[in-house]
This record gives sequence, C-alpha cells and structure tokens, in this order.
Amino acid sequence: MSTMKLEIVTPHGAIYDGNVTVTTLCGKEGEFGVLPGHAAVVSLLDTGVITATTANNKEVSVAINSGYVKVSEEKVTAIVDGAVVVKDEEGVLSDNLEDAKKLLKSAQSTDATIATAISKVESIKK
Repeated sequence: MSTMKLEIVTPHGAIYDGNVTVTTLCGKEGEFGVLPGHAAVVSLLDTGVITATTANNKEVSVAINSGYVKVSEEKVTAIVDGAVVVKDEEGVLSDNLEDAKKLLKSAQSTDATIATAISKVESIKK
C-alpha cells in the first residue's frame, strides 16, 4: 500500500510526523481528503480535526485551530497555530480531550465551525 509523509507543525514544534495512507483536512472551504500521489496544492485550514490512517490501519486525530497546508505528491505539511493530539497511532485517546476542546473554542472561527469540530472530538472518544 502506498504511503505519504504527514507532518503537523506548530510554533512550538512537531505534533505529528509519520507515514500515512490517507489524510482528511479541515479546509476553509470544507473537509478534503489527500491520498499519496495527490496533485500539489496549498490551502488554508480552518478550526477542526485532522485525521489520518497509518500504514498499520490505525487512525490518528489532531485538533487544530487554524493554519495552512502544503500538499505534494509524497508529503503533506500542515503548519498550524495550535494543535492537540486527540488520538495517537497506538489508538490511545489523549488525556488532553479537554485541552483540545479549549483550543477549538478559542479559535477565531464561526460558531458552527467550532461546534462541528468539538462534536468530532467528542465522537472520537466514544
């Protein structure tokens, strides 16, 4: 199965760095998916949750407040203002679910966008 590199970086350092088979991003115009070999694109990111599936078929979820993403055929780099890992590669839910909710609530986005992102975080823990 083909993979691509995913990096999620904040001003404080890397939050996630690994190989994935698919990534779903929260763009300003709505969610969009990226597979290996995707055409190059740069997009703004909105408040939400970035999800990715690893080569081991594990899901990673990271709550973000805003930023941008650069996609190439073999790499996705998300540069974000703030991020909290909600679910890691081992499938372990983060102890930081409340921190993720606080991050999302503090974002400069519409109420609907923030509510959708918080709902997604809450559904991950179920």
